[in-house]
Amino acid sequence: MLNICYSPEYFAHTHTNSMEKLSAVADDLHDCNFIRLHEPQPIDIQILKQLHDPTYVDAFMTGTPEKLATFQGFKPWNTQLRDAVLRINAGQILAAELAWEHQISANLAQGFHHAVYEFGNSFCTFNGLALIAQQFPDKRIFVLDCDQHGGNGTAEFTRRLDNLFNFSIYGLAFGCPSYPRAETRHIHKDKGTFAQYIIAIHEAFQAAIDWKADLIIYQAGMDCHQDDPCGSSWFKTEYIQHCERMVFSLAKKHGIPLMFVLAGGYQALEPLVQLHVETIKIAHQVYYTNSM
Repeated sequence: MLNICYSPEYFAHTHTNSMEKLSAVADDLHDCNFIRLHEPQPIDIQILKQLHDPTYVDAFMTGTPEKLATFQGFKPWNTQLRDAVLRINAGQILAAELAWEHQISANLAQGFHHAVYEFGNSFCTFNGLALIAQQFPDKRIFVLDCDQHGGNGTAEFTRRLDNLFNFSIYGLAFGCPSYPRAETRHIHKDKGTFAQYIIAIHEAFQAAIDWKADLIIYQAGMDCHQDDPCGSSWFKTEYIQHCERMVFSLAKKHGIPLMFVLAGGYQALEPLVQLHVETIKIAHQVYYTNSM
């Protein structure tokens, strides 16, 4: 059984489908007999105040001042969105624990890698990737970010958390910086090739192995898909699925526990949900049916 974190409270109305897709993926998986859902408990707000500027956390909790509370782009502020974000970040911690227990896990979540210490950004409220590094300081947390946008926020958090490594493979740079533990591979959305992407994945795993990572967090973004408004013109469905099978197979081969999250995606909801569901099916195939 593939262990997945999810709560009905993950749902919130937005203008991007970012939160709506989470419950839609869960609904699509409802009759699957190969997954086990785990509902996270509410997160302690003090944990988030250790990760982010307490002034920003307070603003998001109360909606005041509104400019800071909604700086990530979800407007107007509302308690449904607040509660969804809080429960999603609780799911991050639980999913990491499940990955160490079972080698593979997932959180049906998104919205992390652009959030920096001072504020949220670009539909990312709190950096739930850096959160895992903070909560498990004795573990080396390696983020393999395959979202179409570079994980600039996570890269910044590598300068605050010595046990965090960010490796971003992206088509849209979004100002993603490089630091000693924040590497980038920019593969052009129109001039790039699938071969370049495959090489980048192998380079990421070599970096994780050399760094002796205790956990890989795979950001399984679907905004790189060719039908996405942000997507790469050459990145077909079968290419994405080949890459995902490679990510899961390499983690399994090298014995590195892996948890994954859904990350970005902005095309129509129905095809987007199917792309995310396929990620989950591939993970199950690789880990539980010996289908490498």
